[in-house]
Amino acid sequence: MASGSNFLRFWLTERPRDTFLSYIPKEELPAFRLACHDFGVRAAPLLFEDITITFRPSTFTKPARMAALGRIGHHIQTLTFSMPHTPETFLPPLLDPVTGEEVTFIYEPYTQSTRNSATRLSNPIYGSWELTDLLVKQYSPLFHAAANVPTFIRAFQALPTLNHLKISCPNQEAGQRYRRSIVDYALISLRIAIERCKLPLLSSLSLVSIHPGAALYLNPTMGFGARPNSVKKWKQIKNLAVCMDSIPFSPYPPSDHLKILHSYLHVFASSLRNFVFRWHGSNGLSPLSLDKEICLQDRSPGMACPRRCHLALRPLKFEKLRNMEVENIVVDASQVSSFITAHRHTIREFNFENTHLRSGTWDQALAPLTRISGSEKWKEKAEEVMDVPLLFSPVDNEENKAQDLVVDYFNCKPRGLRPSIGAWQRAGARSRDLFWGTPEHMKRFLRTSIFSWR
Repeated sequence: MASGSNFLRFWLTERPRDTFLSYIPKEELPAFRLACHDFGVRAAPLLFEDITITFRPSTFTKPARMAALGRIGHHIQTLTFSMPHTPETFLPPLLDPVTGEEVTFIYEPYTQSTRNSATRLSNPIYGSWELTDLLVKQYSPLFHAAANVPTFIRAFQALPTLNHLKISCPNQEAGQRYRRSIVDYALISLRIAIERCKLPLLSSLSLVSIHPGAALYLNPTMGFGARPNSVKKWKQIKNLAVCMDSIPFSPYPPSDHLKILHSYLHVFASSLRNFVFRWHGSNGLSPLSLDKEICLQDRSPGMACPRRCHLALRPLKFEKLRNMEVENIVVDASQVSSFITAHRHTIREFNFENTHLRSGTWDQALAPLTRISGSEKWKEKAEEVMDVPLLFSPVDNEENKAQDLVVDYFNCKPRGLRPSIGAWQRAGARSRDLFWGTPEHMKRFLRTSIFSWR
């Protein structure tokens, strides 16, 4: 009885209970919740704070799934929306069944949410009854689920505490880059749902693995179904991370996807504080200086839209940017210098990982730091390093403990968030202690070493 009362006192104290629950592996939480009702209630926030949804035809349409989402939605803080490119997401041309000719399909999102079946059936979803009939017969249920905007809206209405949205659409083949797939229709529905739901805590967006065309369908200023106030919702985003399939670098790379990317980043110019961008694959152009690229200033009259294409791109300037990292890019020293100068009043840390200079040197690229600080003392605090794990044998034969320490260090260390120019890095006190230990530890080690340290 006494032990039961002690446990009850412990369980009803919030801080010890939450600390205890945080140490339970997530894969064991479902079994833990089955012990009793209160265990299930207390463990639910930890179990459902981060979930992944892989989109399928019944993801947002099956009543049981939506009911379950309604029960746990207020716990969800991080949502990963995953929809890989597969043969099932490929869309063939829409053909007339009589003549065999290709039918033009101009998509306009259908956003009316009608629970009355009579009203729903009285209005064609895709503009006309003929076109709707062709799409139903020739396209798979996955397409119709991706284009069902009202179901996306109902799903996100169940997530009032969402603060981090991750989108993953990997595995697009290069040959399909200029074709619209089912994934693109899902991104349109996802964007509209975000814009029309109340998500006051949403502040982080991670495009984990996306194709270049995704920037068009996620752009609230030029995307399908966009409204005049669509941009307002995306102004909440303060942290943006993008990992995009690379557009191979060449003297004259395709400019359309780069212009779309430039326009998309402009949406976050007034609110973004932390920005990470990485090209997946081969090196690409810097997304921060596309307005200075010659290939995007071509005024050839052979362009599809000559009046629009000759207009110069607006320079990209983030008004509140504090931390920036780009990886796997090709850039000029002058472009790096211009970016640092333009953001000198707000930026605190910038990282250039796996960055290659087409022209100039890193001294020229980082020259604004000397002008801003008034001296070159900042160079004394930076050194070019490479990641080489180094660990001395512990003095008290605590080998296992030391190995665990190093493993925990690398697991906790954010990948790619190292200040560098290929790698300019500051070694903090905590990092030195993890590798070298305290001064007393080093003295004991050197005294007992097989080497002679005098």
